[in-house]
Amino acid sequence: MNEVNAWFVKEVLALEPLLMQYLRRQWPNQSEIEDLRQDIYVRAHQAGTRQIPKSAKALVFHIAHDLLVDRIRHEQVVPIEAVADFDKLEIAIDMPSPDRSVIARDELRRLQAALDKLPPRAREAVVLGRIEGLSGKQIAERMGISAAAVSVHLTSGVKALGDLLYDEDVSLERKP
Repeated sequence: MNEVNAWFVKEVLALEPLLMQYLRRQWPNQSEIEDLRQDIYVRAHQAGTRQIPKSAKALVFHIAHDLLVDRIRHEQVVPIEAVADFDKLEIAIDMPSPDRSVIARDELRRLQAALDKLPPRAREAVVLGRIEGLSGKQIAERMGISAAAVSVHLTSGVKALGDLLYDEDVSLERKP
């Protein structure tokens, strides 16, 4: 038990400034921050009694994130969907808040729906140019069309995407 206590004091308590900064950024009710910190410490210490982890930082921020998600679910602040695989994260403090993740996924769904409404050639040009980052010349080679045609497809595709995303009147028909 002394080994766990020494680990806790040396590794976990040393993270307190980062943990408090994370909690202040992520949790709207500032009066609950100290209670959250204590709950995280209890869970971290319990985890340490089972097995001292290689990375105290990863453990603490994983616990912090899980605790915040549990509280959000309990309070039904926002619906939470599946969350990223935390084993692959190096620094949990860089994670967006759960509500920002939900908003981002919703925006990605809207973008995908708008992309799906584009004419096939415009969609392909936009995906290659704006998402994959290819140059106009590379897009022209991949699509088997001229650079001028790529420019037309990109221009019409990006304009139509903007209109679709911002609920403007959209005409996806080709103009003569």
